[in-house]
Amino acid sequence: MMDRRHLLAALAAVPFAARAQGQPPRILVGFPAGGSVDTTARRFAEFGRGKLAETVLVEQKVGAGGRIAIAGLKDAAPDGQTLLISPSSMFTIYPHAYRKLAYNPATDVIPVAPLALSTCGFGVGPMVPTTVKTLAQLADWFKANPDKAAYASPAAGAMPHFLGNQFEHAAGLKLTHAPYRGAAPGMQDLMGGQIASGCFSIGDFLPHLASGRVRLLGVTDKTRSRFAPDVPTFEEQGFKGIVGVESYGLFVPAKTPQSVVDKLADVARNAVREPGVIEALGKLGFEPLSLAPADYAKRLSAERDYWGPVVKASGFSSDD
Repeated sequence: MMDRRHLLAALAAVPFAARAQGQPPRILVGFPAGGSVDTTARRFAEFGRGKLAETVLVEQKVGAGGRIAIAGLKDAAPDGQTLLISPSSMFTIYPHAYRKLAYNPATDVIPVAPLALSTCGFGVGPMVPTTVKTLAQLADWFKANPDKAAYASPAAGAMPHFLGNQFEHAAGLKLTHAPYRGAAPGMQDLMGGQIASGCFSIGDFLPHLASGRVRLLGVTDKTRSRFAPDVPTFEEQGFKGIVGVESYGLFVPAKTPQSVVDKLADVARNAVREPGVIEALGKLGFEPLSLAPADYAKRLSAERDYWGPVVKASGFSSDD
């Protein structure tokens, strides 16, 4: 049940048809309140206030790694009253990782626009000696301590899962993958010394780097992150081809009128140019991104093609 404070905070852009019906439109979010996806949705909502609508609900439909929210979007009427903000993995990686999906990412949704990009990072906690400063040194330490050779990720089937798997194979390691229910508990165990290493969004590491409780050894973009400029990429450290960048985008149901898609895309484009939105995204370790709907669809399609062989090589598959 959403309280009045959250309702008033959840204001966003929606088409004129929705207002005419007198129904408050909604942005679906498949992850818990207070997390990066929810925060992104609420910032987008605040920017849209008064531009296309009076009010809109930001509604959590949490579960199944974001898949429940996407199924809810698929089943919604294509009238612009139901939107979704989601990481791209649900549309680019999940089709390869899960044998049964309640949605077809190519036909059941329309990508409207990206809002942000986030690179991943691979870091270690106090279980690993401070003398380990590079990914190659970490690989050597794992080989010398096979009983501690493990990495955490926010979920099985998520991008960090497969980036860690790529590192495992590239370094000739045998790592145990420990999937958590979200980044927060995984980071807690990493900082607490319960697990040696972890792969998460760089924004999950940032609040803890100054304390030294975690150390970031590598990032998964092709270039260094402005949020951690001293941390080299995987490729800089000799681990070629280990690249993973997540986009966070706005989606609507299939068959939504193009005029509605274009209007929402225009609001999204202006939102990611707004200094306040850029600042809020930066606190999450996100870089703003703007693309036209057709270009975003092409990007997601290319990413889906890229991740197929990666997921297959990992051997992971799930009926869940």
